[in-house]
Amino acid sequence: MNHPQPSGSAWRRPMVPRLSGERHRTATVLELFFDLCFVTAVAQTAAAFEHEMAAGKVGHGVLGYALVFFAIWWAWMNFTWFASAYDTDDVPYRLLTLLQIAGALVLAAGASKALEHYDFTVITYGYVVMRLAMVSQWLRAARSDPEHRRTCLRYAVGVLVVQIGWVVRLALPDDAGLPAFFVLVVAELAVPAWAERAGRTTWHPHHIAERYGLFTLIVLGESITAATATVRAALDTEVSLGDIAPPAVGGILTVFAMWWLYFTQSAADKLNSLNTALRWGYGHYFVFASAAAVGAGLAVEIAHLTGHAHLGRLAVAAAYTVPVALYVAVLRLLHRGAVRLDAQDAVWAVGILAVLAVTFTPSPVLATGCVASTLVAAVVTMTHRARTPIPQAG
Repeated sequence: MNHPQPSGSAWRRPMVPRLSGERHRTATVLELFFDLCFVTAVAQTAAAFEHEMAAGKVGHGVLGYALVFFAIWWAWMNFTWFASAYDTDDVPYRLLTLLQIAGALVLAAGASKALEHYDFTVITYGYVVMRLAMVSQWLRAARSDPEHRRTCLRYAVGVLVVQIGWVVRLALPDDAGLPAFFVLVVAELAVPAWAERAGRTTWHPHHIAERYGLFTLIVLGESITAATATVRAALDTEVSLGDIAPPAVGGILTVFAMWWLYFTQSAADKLNSLNTALRWGYGHYFVFASAAAVGAGLAVEIAHLTGHAHLGRLAVAAAYTVPVALYVAVLRLLHRGAVRLDAQDAVWAVGILAVLAVTFTPSPVLATGCVASTLVAAVVTMTHRARTPIPQAG
């Protein structure tokens, strides 16, 4: 049986499940604090990615970024879904959540070293700390919630076993490190699917949609912050304002459009089954990673203008346009679900292709901003027409 949670913190409460249809279920101040601390790791990873790209290490940078971002995203995502079902807001819950935040800060400290040198020692320690805190949370839930005990124990055991694997991986030879990483990623991804099939936890669709939306906002905001710092640094050089203006304006237009496209449709109504929830949750790896990479791509563009990027013009442009195109493509796939192809699919597809095409233009960032803004206008117009009832004759 599900129970609403009393307001205010307490020393200790039974970790009974929240109501999956609870009214006025919104993000808590602790969850917002959690997100803000996690975005530190996002910022450090994006900065290291920008450094690798500007240095001309494209393949090395992309792979390292993908690996490091997985640790950030996966730890954030697991806490988010757990909290949606079992947020008791008592002292042990808060302390374990703060422990996860501490682990995220350790992860942030090791992000640059992991991405630039594939040295995952520090980042692994921070990640394991976060995940072991989640094991404790799942064991608490198993004790207090007999109805979902099997599910909770599956989570606890699965997460614990994989964490042992991450620690063992540090002792493997260098040539075995990367294959082991991918094996452990698959194991991590399999745990929720395996556990939830023993009985779905009572996560709240509207709460989940809000949490993902809020983190997307924070990541987009971090991209704006990073881009602003880069533009400010460029203005301290001999580069003129006229040279900086096109990428600066294009970057702002792009991020505004990315925000608008994300919130064009409601996600909560689509989170109605385990399969759709897994697709939504897992697909956001690419949403978050590409959103953060857009800021890094803009920084690479500015570095090229100031003569600090060791990349060709085409590679510099692609560092910005490819993440934007990936963001738009994944967003459309997540929102459309399994419905038949329609006119909006064609509009989104044209928008994605147009973003990739402007890679070859003289001012790709500004052109991307214009294309993205045009896509927003088209989507808003088509959505409005679809919702407007057709007048009946007579």
